[in-house]
Amino acid sequence: MSEIPPPTIPPATPPPPGGSYTPPPPPPMGTAPSSDRTIFLVLSYLGILCLIPLLAKKDDAEVQWHAKNGLVLFFAEIAWVVIRVALGYAGVGLGCLSGVVGCVIWIAFLAVAVVCIVKAVSGQRFRIPLLTDIAEKM
Repeated sequence: MSEIPPPTIPPATPPPPGGSYTPPPPPPMGTAPSSDRTIFLVLSYLGILCLIPLLAKKDDAEVQWHAKNGLVLFFAEIAWVVIRVALGYAGVGLGCLSGVVGCVIWIAFLAVAVVCIVKAVSGQRFRIPLLTDIAEKM
């Protein structure tokens, strides 16, 4: 009996004409962030949810920095609500102007949070004036 050689599986990409096939190199290890780290970075800037990465990822300095930054941003939003309510009760509402200014400030808070999330996920830091200084003292 003659032995039949096992079938060979062709490579995914055909070899170049007249040359041998060299497989592509494997992706570098350790360059892609883990999915849970990305989730924690996003949670850092979603209001009260910033407490989750602050308490769960105590060993990751980058996540801690973003969580503290998000916590201070959340406290700034709460301070803005308190100021708006206090001015409303004091009768300094100024009608429509107060509503327009309030909307602009909320949009600014939202824009800062979105920029911080995008920078955090891409591995960078965004320094929020005054608030980051407070966060770094924590």
